[in-house]
Amino acid sequence: MYWFFVIIAFLLASIKTEKPKKYQKVSVIIPAYNEEDTVAKVVEVVRNVSFVDEIIVVNDGSSDKTKEEAIKAGAIVINHETNKGKGEALYTGYKQAECDVIAFIDADIYNLTSKKVESMIMPILLGDAEITKTKFSRVSGRVTELTAKPLLNFFFPEISFEQPLSGQFAARKSTLRKINFEKDYGVDVGIVIDADVLGISIMEIDIGEIEHDMSPLSDLNLMANEVVRTIISRANKYGRVLMIDEIGYFIRMSVVGLSLIILGLFTVFFVKMVPLAIGVIISVAGIIIAIYYLIKVIVKSIVIFRKTPGFSLLKSFVKIHFPLIISIIVLLLMISTFIGAAHFENGVLSIEPNSRNLIIYADNARADNSISVRGPFTVDVAIENESEQIRMPSEAMMTLGIKVNDTIQIGGGEYIVNESRDGDDDIIRMPNQARKILNLEPGYIIQNSRLKEVFDQSIVSQVSKSKNISCTEKFIISQKDYNSSDFEVFLGNVSIANSSGVFRSNSSYSIAVDGEIIGTINKPKNTTLNYGDSEIEIVFNDSQYSSTKQFVKSNQGNFFNIDI
Repeated sequence: MYWFFVIIAFLLASIKTEKPKKYQKVSVIIPAYNEEDTVAKVVEVVRNVSFVDEIIVVNDGSSDKTKEEAIKAGAIVINHETNKGKGEALYTGYKQAECDVIAFIDADIYNLTSKKVESMIMPILLGDAEITKTKFSRVSGRVTELTAKPLLNFFFPEISFEQPLSGQFAARKSTLRKINFEKDYGVDVGIVIDADVLGISIMEIDIGEIEHDMSPLSDLNLMANEVVRTIISRANKYGRVLMIDEIGYFIRMSVVGLSLIILGLFTVFFVKMVPLAIGVIISVAGIIIAIYYLIKVIVKSIVIFRKTPGFSLLKSFVKIHFPLIISIIVLLLMISTFIGAAHFENGVLSIEPNSRNLIIYADNARADNSISVRGPFTVDVAIENESEQIRMPSEAMMTLGIKVNDTIQIGGGEYIVNESRDGDDDIIRMPNQARKILNLEPGYIIQNSRLKEVFDQSIVSQVSKSKNISCTEKFIISQKDYNSSDFEVFLGNVSIANSSGVFRSNSSYSIAVDGEIIGTINKPKNTTLNYGDSEIEIVFNDSQYSSTKQFVKSNQGNFFNIDI
């Protein structure tokens, strides 16, 4: 017998107990004015929705059989003695409904289905949104496109629904208590705006195609007037008119002030033809204007935000203040550049801003990068135990036409070229002796365009290897460009090197093997030289390039040496 009680205990323990969900009563409000042809069908469709508990038709002073048709279809009918407008009809139904969730559906829809009604109510029941509004395809929509959307975009740019005047809504009754119902056709857009400003979540539901009577032009005129009045009224209530008008002017004047500051600073540092005093005056005037109007912008913005706080207002603020924000960012970047270029030494404050150099090869010149940003480069002391090395960024090497492991001769010293270390972006580290010869002090800034001028007449030895054969070419860095020549070197019909550089006219250039001169060339023309049982052939090709790489002449050394 005990085993029976044990089994029962296990079965009871395995049953999951869940707190039953609170039942949510749903009411559907149908405003109707002279809709005897369609109201009964709309009521019948809504009755087929299983979770709808109450259907209320608000007969808004109809002169036809709207009331009788609605009662016959099974709806609760509330009568207005006179036509009070759609908003009043919705409000009357909302106040009379005994429910948790309310849906508002027009009475003139020919092709309404239970599925369309369910799709607009279910997100509320499931807690996915506090309000749902519908969008649908239809022939009309002129008031929406010509009045509602332009005005909403101007005053409430954060609202971007496809159909803000859809007419079909669902919401919790507790949520609707926060909404101010307009008495007329402005009720739809009023609900959307109020919900947006109050931070109430709205979901736009696509219910497909809707068919209903086309309103005559006179009714559209009335509807447009009421929609415009509602949007303008809400814009004034929530401070959007002030934000567009008064704050808009303050923002524009703040941008003017910030622009004057930027213009003045740019004039002081980069435009030599304009006297320093003028640049300073422009900057000071800009500072006064910017501070005055920025204070006004901040004060007015605080007033508006206190009036209607919320994320939607913040989004509108960002859109309206965007030009001001960009101007402030530009100014801060410029000021940070100047601060970064400030040096204080021996009681002297020196601000020497340097911008990066954009390098664009517009011709056929050979370059690792046809477009690159180089420099400016800052000179610094060599790393400890690297008294025979010069470290420089790859961009600087590219400009000078040298490579890693090249040997560069400065004065009487020779230095190996190496890459900058990580963290040493745009820094050229040089031993003291080399810096003294080039007349460079630590902290000295070299623009990319001046790099060749600084290293002018420095001699470079550049080694390349091919098939266990080392080839060394020696050239001088020149600050000026000259027409260059391309050539290829063959040893026993095997190509061992390709290069290019400047050969000056009326000069001779020596070629050596293992340091021994085997011949010279006087001008760029194909040349064959004998070395033991082998032939060394130099073949020149047409070149359209210019270069600062000038090969050393015979009296300066061998321009090309082959180590076998």
